[in-house]
Formats: sequence, C-alpha cells, structure tokens
Amino acid sequence: MSWLVVGGAGYIGSHVVRRLHTEGERVVVLDDLSNGRRERVPRSVPLIVASSGDRDAVCDALDRHRITGVVNLAARKSGPESVEEPLGYYRDNVENMRVLLEAMVEKGVRRVLFSSSAAVYGRPAATRVDEETPTEPINPYGETKLMCEWMLRSAGNAHGLSWIALRYFNVVGVEDPVCCETNGDNLFPLVFRRITAGEPAVVCGCNFPTPDGTGVRDYVHVSDVADAHAAAVARLETDACAEVYNVGTGDGYSVLEVLDAVREVTGLPVDVEIQPARPGDPSEVVAEVDKIGRDLGWKASNGLPEMVYSTWQAFRRT
Repeated sequence: MSWLVVGGAGYIGSHVVRRLHTEGERVVVLDDLSNGRRERVPRSVPLIVASSGDRDAVCDALDRHRITGVVNLAARKSGPESVEEPLGYYRDNVENMRVLLEAMVEKGVRRVLFSSSAAVYGRPAATRVDEETPTEPINPYGETKLMCEWMLRSAGNAHGLSWIALRYFNVVGVEDPVCCETNGDNLFPLVFRRITAGEPAVVCGCNFPTPDGTGVRDYVHVSDVADAHAAAVARLETDACAEVYNVGTGDGYSVLEVLDAVREVTGLPVDVEIQPARPGDPSEVVAEVDKIGRDLGWKASNGLPEMVYSTWQAFRRT
C-alpha cells in the first residue's frame, strides 16, 4: 500500500506521517506549505509542494507514486477566522476536497481517511457527544468539515470509495519539537506565551454549570491522534467501510484544571484574568469514544499531565 498524506507538513499531519512511516507504511506528502513546514517531513519521505486544489499536481502524485489511499488533513481550521473569511474557508476546505476526490475517482484510488472535527457538533445539548449526536455547526469552519463528510458519503456511494472520517476534539501536545504548533490559538500554547511574558492566563467565563465554573473540554494528545490514524489506515487496508469516529479521551478537564496542571509542570506562577464568556461557548463538551474503541481497537493513552508536559518542553525549545 502507498498513502498520499495531504497536509502532511502541518502540526497534526506531520505527527501522522511520522507514525505511518515508522510503522512501515509507504508515505508521500503533498502540502502547499501555507501552514506546514518542510522540516517537519522526514527526509526519507517524498514531499510534493502543491495544493490539494491543484488537480494536475494531485493526479500526477497519484500516478507517479502508485498511490492506493489518501489521508486528507489539509484545511484551514480557525472558527473565528472562518466567520470573517467564509468564502476562503469554503474554497480551501470544500472545493479543494472536491478536487481531491475527483482526482482519486479518475485515477482509481478508492481509500480515503479524512480529518474532520468536533466542530461539526456545534453547541450540543448533551455534555457527552457520540457519533449520533445531531450535527449543527455554528461557524463556517464546522460547516466545511460537515460538508466534506457529506461529499465523502456521496462519493463513496457513487464511486465505491471506502472512507473513514475522524472527528477530532481538542488536539494538544507534541511528540517531536520540530512538529510543534508555533502559531496556533489553542489553549495550551496561548497560556505558555502569556505566562512566559509575565502576563496572566485569560479565562473566558467562570459561571458555567461546571464544578469550578469554567468550561470543560476533551483534550487529546497528538500522539494518540496519530495512533488513531494508523488504526484507521489499517482498517481501510483490510475492509471496505464508510464510518465516522470521535477521537478524544472520553474525559473532560476544566480550564482551571488545565492551569493547575501548567503550574505543576512548569513550576511557574499562573495568574488568572477572568473575561466574559464568548457568545455561544458551551459549558462542557466531552467525546464518547466507545465506537472507535470497539471498531478500531483504539484508545487514548495520554492524560492531562503528559499533554501539558510535552507541549511545555516543545515550547521551551522553540
């Protein structure tokens, strides 16, 4: 088997590439390097600098490297930015996915693993979310991920594609410092940037109906996410499927619990600045992960201390 990893020079993508490569999969990366970095891709892995929306480049890569499956991690992924630039998100996330699937169908590539997001759920009524929870995204980013899932299902039905969509929850942590997220807006790097600058950590909302009043989320280590991809690739290589899976730990941590872990790991004081809750923020969202455990034999192995520690070590190095 030979896998084309689209977006394989990004934060999550580079961890996935390294995991698949380590496990003996033949891997090729296609990335336009708009959010990726060349140095994240192992030297022994071919890198094609092109967009997934470049049909000629994609077709050439599928042919030249005799690709039998595609892992698509290429996307813009900021909810707030997607509200300001919706057309750019529909172009880069949805249209590029259409071009990629069209090229796959033309070249007879019938396996695809798609990087989706818990953003497809929006503001769920229940605090614990399974794959049957209604999908009601609240921003263009979440809408584009859901539309891509619809495309996968339709293309699968029409053209015999075998596919899996992984709905990530809050991906954090680092396995190799060269792969760390340097410009992300996730909680962990934001906190580290502020406390090392002598500024308080910002907490948005302290009156949620949670034990300490702050929002609760399901954080999952990027190394576990890479393992989930490896398990999904193994399934696609052996069985025809059309499935959606949550990728999380099944455990929720509040913002204040995360800050306590940051104090423990770094030994630094972490002052807190309380700001109003952001409009629409749910109080608690935690993944149900029984399905992926049952079908793919996958379960996250890293807890909050490991997530904070690995992010802190990479932050200090970079």
